[in-house]
Amino acid sequence: MFRYPVAWTRVTWLTVLLAPLAWVFGAATAARRALYRARPALSVRLPVPVIVVGNISVGGTGKTPLVLWLAARLREAGWQPGIISRGYGGNPGGSAAARPRAVQPGDDPATCGDEPVLLARRSQCPVWISANRVAAARALLAAHPACNVLISDDGLQHYRLARDVEIAVLDATRKDAAGGESGLGNGWLLPAGPLREPPSRLARVDAIVVRGQHEPVAAHVPPRYGMTLTPTGFYPLRDATIHANAQHFQSLRVHAVAGIGHPQQFFDTLTRMGVAHVPHAFPDHHPYRAADITFDACDAVVMTEKDAVKCERFAADHHRLADSLWVLQADAEIHGTLLQHVLKRLSRKP
Repeated sequence: MFRYPVAWTRVTWLTVLLAPLAWVFGAATAARRALYRARPALSVRLPVPVIVVGNISVGGTGKTPLVLWLAARLREAGWQPGIISRGYGGNPGGSAAARPRAVQPGDDPATCGDEPVLLARRSQCPVWISANRVAAARALLAAHPACNVLISDDGLQHYRLARDVEIAVLDATRKDAAGGESGLGNGWLLPAGPLREPPSRLARVDAIVVRGQHEPVAAHVPPRYGMTLTPTGFYPLRDATIHANAQHFQSLRVHAVAGIGHPQQFFDTLTRMGVAHVPHAFPDHHPYRAADITFDACDAVVMTEKDAVKCERFAADHHRLADSLWVLQADAEIHGTLLQHVLKRLSRKP
């Protein structure tokens, strides 16, 4: 589980205290990057192009919605994508964490991770997971030989996997130390701040997608594209074929739960939709239990799709609770010509 520390949003005495550890972390990551740049043969080049969607910070930035958007747009353009992921949040057990496996829509998120299960349900693409992304990619291609492009959900720092396109995702809704919208928190490396790599790493990616930004920045190098999440409606957890809009909840006592990287974004979305609610924030990848989402004076519990895949496993045994659970579906909307930029990069693949 992960909860974004408030201390990472500004420079405090704790930042200074942890600075020596951040310098050590930075030196180690810089040495690793330098090793792979100096010895390209250490990276594994696959027979199909690879697109990495990642970030330089910890915590949710919107990678999974972007992966879903990218997979759908590539299919429309005639490609046959596959998706690989580490499977964070799952617990396959022991050495199985490195053993590749396919993820099916009905798999248990406690084993595979919540995001891979969501990707398997919504992407209409084969999804494979492993802590070893090269192994996951090879297994996916062996099982699905028609696949001609791979999308890695996260893995910007997984340099062993050679890539043809790198897309970094920033979250503009996370204020930086100066109150701006850089999405880089206080700008410090772990553990003094949220960064896995220094901000200079962004200069080497092929594109940057900024969640919460509505307009592309055409003159920026690398190009920046805005991304917003657009709610498409609610459905009851027990039956995704039923749809409702915000009006359905006007006279109900609503509680909202969110176990994502930035729960407040979900609560703000409900507020903008006019759904009055009592918010309940949980750490990212929280392993829900029935008690976590059982509330007094409650007619409906609204959650994200990522939360929903983890609540299904016990909701079936709690019929009264299941009847009150609702899911808000949201799709990524990209502002700008990101798809054309990606396709242009893919066309350069020999």
